[in-house]
Amino acid sequence: MKNYTITVNGNAYDVTVEENGADSSAPAAAPAAPKAIPKAAPKAAAAGGAPINAPMNGTIVDVKVKVGDKVTNGTVVAVLEAMKMENDIVSDRDGTVASICVSKGDSVETGAAVVTLN
Repeated sequence: MKNYTITVNGNAYDVTVEENGADSSAPAAAPAAPKAIPKAAPKAAAAGGAPINAPMNGTIVDVKVKVGDKVTNGTVVAVLEAMKMENDIVSDRDGTVASICVSKGDSVETGAAVVTLN
C-alpha cells in the first residue's frame, strides 16, 4: 500500500492506495477518514454588508471604488486577472460601498469577498 496526500479544491486529504495484484489474503485495513487541512481564512466581510465575491481565482489588478461610493447594478468594483485575462468584477445590486476586502496585488480564491455593500 502507498500513502498519498491529495488536494481537492484547496482541501488536503491523506489517502492510502492498495496496488492491483496485492495479496488478497491479507486482511483489509479500515479506510482512513479524510482529514481536511484548513487554509487561510479570507478577509472577513463587514457585519451586515452584502459581499460581492470573486467569480474565480486570480490576482486583483485594480480596485475601482472606495468606501462610501454609491454603486448601481453593473458598476465595475474591481478588476481581476486570471489566466492572463483581465475580468471586471461588477456589482449585482445597488448600494453603498461599506468595505473593501482586497488590495491591488492580492491573490483571491473563488468566492472570496472583494467588497461589501450596505
